[in-house]
Amino acid sequence: MALRDAILATLLDGESSGYDLAKTFDGSIANFWMAAPQQLYRELERMEADGLVEARLVEQAKRPNKRVFQLTPAGVDALRAFAAQEAKPSAIRDDLLVQVQAVDIVEPDLVSGHLVERLAIARERLQRFEQLRDRLLDGREEDSFLHTATRIGPYLTLRRGITFERENIEWCAWAIRVLDARGPACD
Repeated sequence: MALRDAILATLLDGESSGYDLAKTFDGSIANFWMAAPQQLYRELERMEADGLVEARLVEQAKRPNKRVFQLTPAGVDALRAFAAQEAKPSAIRDDLLVQVQAVDIVEPDLVSGHLVERLAIARERLQRFEQLRDRLLDGREEDSFLHTATRIGPYLTLRRGITFERENIEWCAWAIRVLDARGPACD
């Protein structure tokens, strides 16, 4: 998946400024796609040049003017074409797992410290994702939401993010316990 496809999918919710897209990517999209604001702005320019999005200028009284982007019919077609393709299987590429793989040749406390940091990040993300889920559900039961919501894609991806972070929490806590039980490295 390219950043372009993630932006197109995000714009299904309506027009958005680059700043608002960056906030969305940092919040609700963070469970499956990360992008720096600079990447978003560059990609939006390319997408506009390719006719996938169009921008309009919004004049603001007490703030700088901003550009908001919306999908064009060509952008919707491009997203449809992407969504129709077979998805490539995902692969784990994680520096932490390489460090854990090498735990036998380093001080285990170093790796355990990295696991503690990851555990804290996963807990923070899970809390943020659960808050977003609660806002989306707005007091409704999940089944009711899924049967009545106009769009369910954002909720489905959010649920995947919640499951992912719960698994990260479980695995990190387990790996920390294993390393703590082993004690200092044996040379």
